[in-house]
Amino acid sequence: MRNMKIPPEHPRAVSLRIREKLIEHCRKAVVAAAGLIAHGRGEAFDYLLGERTTKPALNAMKAAAATLLTAEKPVVSVNGNTAALVAGEIVSLAQITNAEIEINLFHRSLERELTIKELLEKAGAHEVLGTDKDASAKIPELRSERRRVDRRGILVADVVLVPLEDGDRTEALIKTGKKVIAIDLNPLSRTSQRATITIVDNVVRAMPKLVETARMLKQDLNKCHKILLNFDNEKNLAESIILIKKRLSEAAEKGEHLTLEDERHEF
Repeated sequence: MRNMKIPPEHPRAVSLRIREKLIEHCRKAVVAAAGLIAHGRGEAFDYLLGERTTKPALNAMKAAAATLLTAEKPVVSVNGNTAALVAGEIVSLAQITNAEIEINLFHRSLERELTIKELLEKAGAHEVLGTDKDASAKIPELRSERRRVDRRGILVADVVLVPLEDGDRTEALIKTGKKVIAIDLNPLSRTSQRATITIVDNVVRAMPKLVETARMLKQDLNKCHKILLNFDNEKNLAESIILIKKRLSEAAEKGEHLTLEDERHEF
């Protein structure tokens, strides 16, 4: 990190540490400059959620873990922000669910691909797909660099986990018959609304919990099928929106600022 000292008692300490880590990885070419803007947009919705993992998010995590565990060819798609923030969790989740890890970038360059690959390998990944010539296949209906995918990964996947995704690719993946699991703090985004399963949570909280959930469910795959039968993504998203609305209404009625739930989580 830079030499910026963040007092541990600062009310925004966790948020500031995350920002600093993203800035550090932006300088290393892992995170694109546009990724910093995207993170700021997500932070606004996290504030509305109370910077906590909600019950709807936990329900979505169970459905997501169950989907990954019962998939034939699951893939975890990785961009710069997720690699910078949760590389270790990405590797752990892939190992537990027997999923491939594939780099997929909007602002694509060989330097970024190789830097992200190295970061994931340092976190324990044995194989990382989607770099350079390996990303020679294309997703129909996409014109951005995100259309390029690996023939061994996203192209043949039946389930794709897409943390911090853009709506265009989510829609395209759905149209090709794949199930898409999104992690998105904005329950109203196209990604959230189009995905098969949407976890409305901050990726730094969601990924560790998703890893833990997958590890537990792997011991009882029959439970996975029951979870999926009872999960309704549209209803679950509505519950997240209701929670945001409730917090805003209560703050307006009391004439107070939004209070944040301090989970004292480390980052």
